[in-house]
Order: sequence, then C-alpha cells, then structure tokens
Amino acid sequence: MEKLIHFSAQDGLQAATIKHHGHGGYPANDFPPTDSSRHSRAGAFLSSVEGDGQLYLQAVQESWSLADLLHLYRQFQPDIIFVEGYKREDYPKVVLLRDKHDLHLLSECSNIFCAVGPSSIACYMNEFPFYRMDDPHTPKHIYQKVMSSV
Repeated sequence: MEKLIHFSAQDGLQAATIKHHGHGGYPANDFPPTDSSRHSRAGAFLSSVEGDGQLYLQAVQESWSLADLLHLYRQFQPDIIFVEGYKREDYPKVVLLRDKHDLHLLSECSNIFCAVGPSSIACYMNEFPFYRMDDPHTPKHIYQKVMSSV
C-alpha cells in the first residue's frame, strides 16, 4: 500500500487511504493525549485538532460503512482513494495471498483486479492477473495497471 501511495505522490496525485481495522475493538490511537482526545473521552462524538494545515479528526458512531467513509473523503477532493480491508465490499481490489491457505479469498471476494502472492501459488492462478510478491517491480506494475483503469 505504501508503495502505491508513494507512486501516486510522485505522479503529483493527492492520495487518500482508508484502512479497515478488522481485529475487533477500537483502532490504536497513536497520538499523545491532547485537548481533542480529552474532548472525545468526555463524550464528544466528533473532535478534531488542526495546526499548520494538518488536521486530525476523530469521530465515533455505531459503525462506519465504506460508503460513509468515501462520502466523507470526497469532501477533501482526493485524486485517488486506496482502501485496505473491506473484503466484502464490491470495489476493485488487489488480493494479497500469503500462501496457498489464503486461496479461499479468491472465491470470497468480488471484483478482483489482480492477486499478489509467492511464486509457489502461481500455478493456482488462472482466473486473475497474478503478480509475484518477491518481484521488486510488482508494486509499480500494479500501480500502472490501476492508473490505466481509472
């Protein structure tokens, strides 16, 4: 993901990312305690802090659908939005396969753009374009493929 973002920045695009925290519970808050985080703990459902053009926004509600997040992100007018996770959603996706035990993801996901995995599973790939994760050119090839489709 970081390499795709980096290539976007090199091309002068404003990239945005959405990451689904699929591990249960709240995502880790990497920020030190601030007034805005204390406001959240006190009960504010939405708080933010801005400084020198950088905005940190924290919002709490029952759940956030991908559609909700995309709507929010569009207010910032990004050139491209990369989404990590949300496997059940019907957006074009790159499926990362760590080994043959992850092959089930290919039947569980829809709208597969391509798959990335170790060379050892290339023989199972006949439905989707496949890129080897050990090939240093893979991220650039995927980026070019993504950009040619938008």
